[in-house]
Amino acid sequence: MFVAPIDRICKGLPVLPALLLCLGTVGAVGTGAAADLPPLSHRLTVIEDPAPAPPLRLEDIDGVEHDIADLKGRLVLVNFWATWCPPCRREMPSMERLYQQLNARGLTVLAVDVGEDVDTVFAFTGQLDPPPTFPLLLDTDSSAAQDWDVKGLPTSFVVDPEGRVIIRAVGGTEFDDAAAIEQLLPFLQKP
Repeated sequence: MFVAPIDRICKGLPVLPALLLCLGTVGAVGTGAAADLPPLSHRLTVIEDPAPAPPLRLEDIDGVEHDIADLKGRLVLVNFWATWCPPCRREMPSMERLYQQLNARGLTVLAVDVGEDVDTVFAFTGQLDPPPTFPLLLDTDSSAAQDWDVKGLPTSFVVDPEGRVIIRAVGGTEFDDAAAIEQLLPFLQKP
């Protein structure tokens, strides 16, 4: 599984040089077609001792602020990603399908772009099918990724309705796979 190792490759670098270095690394590793890449995972890792989610308050690409504290009572998938990250790009459509399937039952998706600007993220969304309808948040200085102890991209967390981190997924994940959905259903409202 390919995970862009933020802490090893980019640690201590300012955001722009870190992204350029990481982009070069990703380009060298991920130049093959999607068929050359390993399959996306279908497994979410349950956290045995759930802890309260770190704060998360960021603006989306439209300038609207989102605060995870306002989402108590909902199941929240928080995904840290970047446009230059091949597995991030591959998993994004599955997050949209999951969101469309489970939003009415209490699922919220917050996709946190790490280190990029609004123009880069906006341009990327036009390449997706289906395009995301959930908020795309901007962590331009990577501080949220640090607060959430993100070691590589993509990394996702599921926060239960009580505000605790209960599940983690590191690496590209097929979020709308039946096995992944099965792990989320106990935390959602009945249809």
